[in-house]
Amino acid sequence: MERTEPMSIKQLIDKVMLESDTRDAMMQQRASYLWTEVVGAGVNRYTFRRYVDNGVLHVYITSASLKNDLGFMRQRIIKEINSRLGEEVLHDIVIH
Repeated sequence: MERTEPMSIKQLIDKVMLESDTRDAMMQQRASYLWTEVVGAGVNRYTFRRYVDNGVLHVYITSASLKNDLGFMRQRIIKEINSRLGEEVLHDIVIH
């Protein structure tokens, strides 16, 4: 085994994630998790399900008027989530 330079835990995790197929799945999970932080607790109160599939965040909302309002804010929400992730993970949001 050859010697390498010491790495921090973060660097090791990033290296393992880059070398495995789980990185995309992890980033999509983080995007789904960030929904609450970006839209706030008030909107999240009406959210009963969310998931990411192939770069599309699917969000299920119980309020029809809120669905309409969120439809107008889709691009801003996508931009904010991708900004917090540091890369473009989402390219669309579908509000059900």
